[in-house]
Amino acid sequence: MQPVKDRATSLALFCKVVDNYGDIGICWRFARQLQREHGIAVTLWVDDLPTFQRICPDVALDAEAQQLAGVAVRHWRDQEGVFAPGDVADIVIEFFACDIPPGYIAAMAGCDPRPVWLNLEGLTAEEWVEGCHTLPSPHPRLPLTKHFFFPGFTSKTGGLLRESALEGQRRQFQSEPAAMAAFLARFGVAPAEMASLKVSLFCYPHAPVAEMFAAWQSGDAPVTCLVPEGVAVEAVRAFLGSAAGAGAAATRGALTVRVLPFVAQPDYDKLLWACDLNFVRGEDSFVRAQWAGKPFIWHIYPQDENLHHVKLRAFLQRYCVNMDSLTAFSLHWNGAPAPGVGERADWSALWPPFQADMAEVARRSAGWQGEMLANGDLASNLLKFSRSLR
Repeated sequence: MQPVKDRATSLALFCKVVDNYGDIGICWRFARQLQREHGIAVTLWVDDLPTFQRICPDVALDAEAQQLAGVAVRHWRDQEGVFAPGDVADIVIEFFACDIPPGYIAAMAGCDPRPVWLNLEGLTAEEWVEGCHTLPSPHPRLPLTKHFFFPGFTSKTGGLLRESALEGQRRQFQSEPAAMAAFLARFGVAPAEMASLKVSLFCYPHAPVAEMFAAWQSGDAPVTCLVPEGVAVEAVRAFLGSAAGAGAAATRGALTVRVLPFVAQPDYDKLLWACDLNFVRGEDSFVRAQWAGKPFIWHIYPQDENLHHVKLRAFLQRYCVNMDSLTAFSLHWNGAPAPGVGERADWSALWPPFQADMAEVARRSAGWQGEMLANGDLASNLLKFSRSLR
């Protein structure tokens, strides 16, 4: 029998990487915040170490267990394994309904007190989430109950992932033009390019990047587009006329494209803060773009039967208040029907009205941040709920 504890002191987070970088990006940020800000002993179980290493260069690919930034990282190879109650954490989280090893679940049932078991769900703005947030789900055979925990955009959800110092760090960085210029100079951005519209581009392979490049190239205003290596490879290679490795760059017409190496998460935040417009994808970079306080375009993870378009529209209805150009641009970027926009719309026609509204979009971003801050942060809200169950 395990000793009764007054409060949760340990947490196990199980992550299977499905959306490259997004899943592990969320879990890695979440794990570090729990350890740094709340003193929780976190064990992160992850199945894909090479992808993890792209956003955390210190990851050792051949290590079954390693310690990174105060977090214990375990390589989750398979569903096998024998576990004892002493191996089980106070809080057990499966990210996005991944199936944790049966042996671990059996050990959970042998604990006294039993651990808090949560399914940390994916982010959506759909209204049904408020009714499902924190709902219990009893195990069909074992004396265990799992609860669903949803991040979200209202006070009736778990809120968004955000470190306590993030807003202060952003404001400090953005108040120092020299610091931003020095940061971008690391990636080859010349002083003259600082006066151009600086765009970061992170998207899935099916995004209409070539068409967007053509619109920027033929436009009147200079654009500098910063693309992480391995993103939009075909369109970037076609524009450059050569290999699209980190450090490659070319200027054609009004557009300059620069290929960046993948960077650790703190530097990706700085990239979002330093750019005037951010194209982001999935969930992790989507949330970080909201905290950056700059206009952004979201490329949502594709789902069967275009269910992702439902999620996209649900967010746009909350966010795009009286901003028709942003709504039309966002929908068309995701291949969704947009009011007044044909399926083969010319990006050179879509871009100017959105560009003209970017100052208004930026003001909306600031107001949105205030609304999201009022909901608290995901880690604190999750721990508060977990402790209410013990």
